[in-house]
Amino acid sequence: MSAFPAVEHLVRVVFALAVLATVWGAVVAVSSRRVIRSVAGLALCSIGLAGLYYLLHAPFLALMEILIYVGAVCVTIVFAVMLAEPDETPGRESRSAARCWGGIALACGIAVFCGVCRLVLMHPWQKPQTDFPHGTVSEIGTAFLTTHAFAFELISVLLVVAILGALVVARLGRGR
Repeated sequence: MSAFPAVEHLVRVVFALAVLATVWGAVVAVSSRRVIRSVAGLALCSIGLAGLYYLLHAPFLALMEILIYVGAVCVTIVFAVMLAEPDETPGRESRSAARCWGGIALACGIAVFCGVCRLVLMHPWQKPQTDFPHGTVSEIGTAFLTTHAFAFELISVLLVVAILGALVVARLGRGR
């Protein structure tokens, strides 16, 4: 029992909100018919995951989750949607096939969820390790900028080339 029971209650509330945001965002991301709403669901799911990372005492992972997934991936998808031409509405055949595949995916998801719940409830859990002798954020940053500086710069050049290639492909698609 803690000396501050209100703090423990607040942590439980924040955890519940983070889980709710993650699950709700994931459901919106996979069930929405509009790409923009799916991206908003993905962003909400990523923000909820960042909250869970923060509660697990991993603020660096929480920050990277927000920066990479919300700040880069979601913005890139929105940018691609804005550059893309509007598509035709799907016919009845593709809708019924999508419903069939969606039902199969839902059944598989429920089976996996039930299996994971069974494993979680039946497994004897131990207290997690809290002291990590190496691999801190400062050590990773130092390694990126000293030992692995060439690989770090090569990855950034590769990302710039990928962005430029996407812009060229989008521009060529507009010209048709």
